[in-house]
Amino acid sequence: MVAAAERIPYPRRKAMRSLLRFGTRIVLPALADIEIIGRENLPKVGPLVVVGNHFSFLDPVALILALPYPMEFLGGLTTPNAPAVTNIFRQGWGVIHVRRGKGVSSREALTNAQGTLEQGGVLAIFPEGGSWAAVLRPPRPGAALLAARSNAQILPIGLDGFVDVLKNFRLGKRKKATIRIGKPFGPFKLGQGTGSYREQLDDFGHQMMSHIAELIPSPLRGFYSADPAIREAAKGTEIYPWDDQPEV
Repeated sequence: MVAAAERIPYPRRKAMRSLLRFGTRIVLPALADIEIIGRENLPKVGPLVVVGNHFSFLDPVALILALPYPMEFLGGLTTPNAPAVTNIFRQGWGVIHVRRGKGVSSREALTNAQGTLEQGGVLAIFPEGGSWAAVLRPPRPGAALLAARSNAQILPIGLDGFVDVLKNFRLGKRKKATIRIGKPFGPFKLGQGTGSYREQLDDFGHQMMSHIAELIPSPLRGFYSADPAIREAAKGTEIYPWDDQPEV
C-alpha cells in the first residue's frame, strides 16, 4: 500500500482537464473521421488500468475523447516522436512521468500510479513504452506490475488510423480512425501461477497485448499476429530505444 501522504490525490486538475477534454472533443473530430466502438464495455467504477497500442502521438488524446473517466496517464519523460506543441497538453493534463531505460529510477512515478489505483481511480498506460513503430510490440513490465499490485481490472483499447491523421489533414482529407473498446478482464494475481514473479508478470503483459491485438487490424498485430509472416516482419521493432540512452 502507498501511504496517503505519498500519493497524489485522485481525481485532480479537474478544471484544466475539463477544458482540455472539451478542446479534444472539438479538435480531434475535425481532424479525422472517428468511430468509437464498444462503449457498452466500459466499467462503471475503478480501480481500472486502461491499456492500448501506441503507434501515434495522438493516442492519448484518442483515449480522452473516447473514455469518460478522469484518467491519470503514465507516460515517458520525453516525446521524441511528437510535435513539441504536445508538451503543452501533457503539462496541462499533468502526465505522471516515468524515466525510461536501464539504470534510471521511476519509483516516484510508480508510487503515484499505484496510489491512483488504490484510490479506485483509472490509470491509462501504453504498455509498449513508446510510439516508435506502427505494429504491436512486446510490453514493458510496468502495466502488468501495477495491475497485479492494485487488484485492478484491465480495459483493452485498440487504436487504428491515427498515425497519418495530420498528414491527411494537411492534404485536405479527414482520415478514418477507429477506437475499439474491448471487454475488461482480470484482475491479475501474482503468486498464484507457476514460475517466478517476473515470469508471471511477463505472462500478464503478453495477455494484455493479446487482448489489444484482437481490437486492431491483422496487419498491425506484429508480434501478436497469428500470421508467421507478419511476426517475422515485426522483428526489430521490439528493440527498446531507451535501453542504450536512458531518459534523464
